[in-house]
Amino acid sequence: MDLNFPAILVMAVFVTGGIWLIDSLMFAPRRRAMAADESSKGANPEEIARRTREPILVEYARSFFPVILIVLLLRSFLVEPFRIPSSSMMPTLLVGDFILVNKFAYGVRLPVLHTKIIEVGSPERGDVAVFRYPRDPAVDYIKRIVGIPGDEISYRNKVLYVNGQPIPQTPIGRYTGIGSGVRETGSLHSIETIDGVEHATLVRVGAPDFPPGCQVLLRGPIKVPDGQYFVMGDNRDNSNDSRCWGLVAEENLVGKAFAIWMSWDSQRPGFPIAWDRLGKGIE
Repeated sequence: MDLNFPAILVMAVFVTGGIWLIDSLMFAPRRRAMAADESSKGANPEEIARRTREPILVEYARSFFPVILIVLLLRSFLVEPFRIPSSSMMPTLLVGDFILVNKFAYGVRLPVLHTKIIEVGSPERGDVAVFRYPRDPAVDYIKRIVGIPGDEISYRNKVLYVNGQPIPQTPIGRYTGIGSGVRETGSLHSIETIDGVEHATLVRVGAPDFPPGCQVLLRGPIKVPDGQYFVMGDNRDNSNDSRCWGLVAEENLVGKAFAIWMSWDSQRPGFPIAWDRLGKGIE
């Protein structure tokens, strides 16, 4: 069962904050009054402190509430970490990369409800975006936005076409994968440029234009309607994306990926951490 971490954080904030608030309004004043009364009667200070001590539950709630609240605010409105579980975005993102996602790049949204409350910016072609999978919103996907509202998108013979124009590709050789990505060794490694954004892609020469098991939706050019986006993985022959299940609605967008803060692959020869990827920006 998938855990809804944002909902858990919201619940934790309400529970810890509620316990602290109720105690502050109802029980803490009684304890202070009791302590003052006992002190006026000359009672032992240590005994007074013991009898009027704050309950352990309240102590924990008071300690954890600000920490949980800060985590919720940062995660909901600023930056959220994600882990890359598959090879669909290779070679840009590798299996085991831990990335940071700008949560306000496409507008500020309320946690859990996902309702946009502040307009900030709009997705652009070339953005690497995290979104809630249209067929199961509980699952987060990450792909590259290649089509924005109004675009006509097609993909044939390993070439992406936007509004009838082929997106430039510059082959740079054969790819050599390591660790969990070793099976991509031998793929054609190219640099694709979309709206000035250069990024690497992988394709397997001779493979069909659509990944195995893909329920192909893109047989011909598709017009991207308002409020929708066409997304694809950089590992074109091993990506379950808009070619297979359709477009991503604007309300499903989570944020824009911008940096790798850790890269841990247990299948990597030698040490599992790829030190050269730490702090690397995402284009």
